[in-house]
Amino acid sequence: MAKTKNQSVLQIAVFVAALGYFVDIYDLLLFTIVRVPSLKGIGVTDAEMLNASTRIINWQMFGLLIGGIIWGVMGDKKGRLSVLFGSIILYSIANFANAYVQDANQYAMARFFAGIGLAGELGAGITLVSELLHKEKRGIGTSLVAGFGLFGAVFAYFIFKTFGDWRICYMIGGGLGIILLILRITVAESGMFHTAREAGVERGRFLSFFNDKHRFRKYMLAILIGLPTWYVIGILVNLSNRFAQSLYPDSQIDSGRSIMFAYAGIATGDILIGFVSQYFKSRKKAMFLFYIMTLISGILFFSPLNNSDESMYLICTVLGFSTGFWAIFVTMGAEHFGTNLRATAATTIPNMVRGALPLMNLLFKDLFQDAWHWSMTQSGMVTGIIVISISLTALWFTEETFNKDLDYFETI
Repeated sequence: MAKTKNQSVLQIAVFVAALGYFVDIYDLLLFTIVRVPSLKGIGVTDAEMLNASTRIINWQMFGLLIGGIIWGVMGDKKGRLSVLFGSIILYSIANFANAYVQDANQYAMARFFAGIGLAGELGAGITLVSELLHKEKRGIGTSLVAGFGLFGAVFAYFIFKTFGDWRICYMIGGGLGIILLILRITVAESGMFHTAREAGVERGRFLSFFNDKHRFRKYMLAILIGLPTWYVIGILVNLSNRFAQSLYPDSQIDSGRSIMFAYAGIATGDILIGFVSQYFKSRKKAMFLFYIMTLISGILFFSPLNNSDESMYLICTVLGFSTGFWAIFVTMGAEHFGTNLRATAATTIPNMVRGALPLMNLLFKDLFQDAWHWSMTQSGMVTGIIVISISLTALWFTEETFNKDLDYFETI
């Protein structure tokens, strides 16, 4: 059995994991906040804006997908802390590189490597906190990590508004990473990981999710329940300025501001859902409640009530709050699997969801708009119906993990 850590170590672990996710979200959402001025700054025209933006965000998400596998495997083989150190070094370097890009191709490559680095932060942090905290409190602990961390998007927005130079914003992101790297020295490794290493069990074999029917089912369901978050952020909120133009003619929406409001909502929801889960003694019931709110707020987004900039910003905030289940979603991913696969699961699952955004964009833009010539509003609604339907079905068949004992190994 793993050794129990003292409470002060737990407090440090939660704080540093939360700060790490704060820096992670700052960098992850910075492109969407500075998207228009940064692309114009490197010579992208208005006619090329949507294609260039989609290509760059797709490369970033592809980097997250690749990085999720790399860091997940390393987290189980080498330890949770090795990921937290390695990932932040990579995305800090990528941030500094972002500040000096001169064209869209360089921008896409910088975001790709930033994506690889960013992929390790949340999964390793959630795994570490889940293994250190008592099972009765880990849902609240991981919600606090994600809730505080998600305010990184709000911070990114105000940094951009304060300095007004997107290149400086990327440099600040790199500097924050270096500060975080120093703080990480104070965090102790998970006792459960030490136990797994000392036991000599095989760890971090990614293909193990695919060679066992029961494990594969759990893994796929764990991914599918997270899709609505990136549908909302990656499509509705990210393109809120374009949706607003199609919903009402006199729009002056700043999509960066929409993202700031949405992430304030997400952060609040992520903190609250830990207590909701604790109240219900169920992860699934809390998720179902937030899904219902997502469905209602999505209907409001496309309704005649969304007819002004004020209503758009308000609905983006409500959409954000209703998709504030990211912490519980990732925690469930960690709780589904044994110690020797837990970091691989908790790191790859959220990044598989992020990596699904290009597939959602394929439906939303390439199929519905470009091939079938649907309007942006029609395409957004149908894409949302498909995503929510898939996630609701997946959550129904997902196993409950509340109060599950995590101190066990997978047979791989």
